[in-house]
Amino acid sequence: MPGETGRVMSTATLPMASVGEATLDPTQTWRMLPLIPRNAGLALLHGYRATISHVYGDVCKYYPSCSAYAVGAVQQHGLAKGIVLSAARLARCHPWAAGGIDDVPSHPHFRHDLTRHGFVVPSGKD
Repeated sequence: MPGETGRVMSTATLPMASVGEATLDPTQTWRMLPLIPRNAGLALLHGYRATISHVYGDVCKYYPSCSAYAVGAVQQHGLAKGIVLSAARLARCHPWAAGGIDDVPSHPHFRHDLTRHGFVVPSGKD
């Protein structure tokens, strides 16, 4: 299993699908308002990954790790559904689990972009 042991926990340890190159266009700030709860959740998850998750080390049987899965779930599906998907993932993660690759299901109509730090911003294509 790919692990994160020995690396500094940061957004750089997120799977490549969880980061992008987008930036927030200041003229489109009003389009950011519905994304505030999602990004607040992502900020908390980034804090967890940088502190508490770093202390635990590589203990997850799944790839991506449970915290990286949570980041992807919140990015793709929003805060409420992302929490539900993450809780279901945590319920599957126990000492008797087989483990393996368990990616976040993609949102079929994801219409946002991701920053290099993994935050969600409105798509520039609209």
